[in-house]
Amino acid sequence: MKNLRLCGRLAALALLLSTGFGVQAQVRQPYNAPLAPRPKQYSTTTSIAAPGRGVQFGLRAGVNVADWSGDAVQSVLDVAELTNGAVTREMKPGFHAGLYATLPLGSHFAIEPGLIYSEKGTQLAGRVPFERFDFLNTRVTATARMAYIDVPVLAKAYLTRGLYIYAGPQASYLVSNKVRVEAGALGFSAFKQDFDVRNQFRELDFGVVGGLGYQFDSGLGLSAGYDYGLTSLDKNDRFDAQNRVIKASVNFSF
Repeated sequence: MKNLRLCGRLAALALLLSTGFGVQAQVRQPYNAPLAPRPKQYSTTTSIAAPGRGVQFGLRAGVNVADWSGDAVQSVLDVAELTNGAVTREMKPGFHAGLYATLPLGSHFAIEPGLIYSEKGTQLAGRVPFERFDFLNTRVTATARMAYIDVPVLAKAYLTRGLYIYAGPQASYLVSNKVRVEAGALGFSAFKQDFDVRNQFRELDFGVVGGLGYQFDSGLGLSAGYDYGLTSLDKNDRFDAQNRVIKASVNFSF
């Protein structure tokens, strides 16, 4: 009888201990379980500027369509009207390429100085003003081939993420200026010669530039702008003419 009671007490003690360890294991189990992932937190403020990130540098290149404006050009046009189309004024194509740095001023604004090589100038074209010689397709062109180093300092304002407008002053140094005269007939070139006229033009040209562009997240960008020259080009003030340039560019920021 005593043995049965002893066995019963031992069984009850074993059951009590096993229950206690089970409860303790259940209590400690959550500490060993993996932590639940935290919900993502999104910022309530988003920059509308191109993503990035402090000062950036970049490369820019593109095409120019250049011309002159001013009283001297108007005089040429007046003369051209008297030639019944024998003399015409045309815009000169060219290119530009260079470097720039983007200095952010908050999320909506930036300052962008640059150093750009840019081709400018204008062109006059003429032909023999006699119908009987039209079959010869005679053509004479005189092209002002001007090359500048432009130093723009642009202020950029972002309208939406990536999309911006820009404007600012620009100083330009005249590197070379040659007038190329060409003549030909029947599709053949009969004459071509360059005349160096750099010493007859001002070395420094000042103007303002403006335009708009879009900067992609990848660093690639597109822009279009207009250069409006303020300085008369003639060094001796014999005629009044200023540079005008339409530009389309591709750039990459890194």
